[in-house]
Amino acid sequence: MYAIVEAGGKQHKVEVNTVLKTELLHVNAGDKVNLKVLMFVDGTKVLAGKEATKVSVVAEAIENGKDKKIVVFKYKPKKNERKKQGHRQPYTMLKVLEIKA
Repeated sequence: MYAIVEAGGKQHKVEVNTVLKTELLHVNAGDKVNLKVLMFVDGTKVLAGKEATKVSVVAEAIENGKDKKIVVFKYKPKKNERKKQGHRQPYTMLKVLEIKA
């Protein structure tokens, strides 16, 4: 039994006890989050579209944090133009607690 959910603008395939890293959701650690279900599969039964909205997926926010730093370096040859910039993407770790059909 698994579900395809939307979290943080991306789609994830989740099962019970799945831990996923998604875009930053403005929730505190320990809060429960209901995720939007796009598709649900249980053996041979498949629910999609409006039928999938009857299924609920509950996840718990484990932590909010920042990913590893990536370095953005822009360079134009023969112009003495260089720009170095860093970026750390914020994220939320979610653990799926239950999938109710």
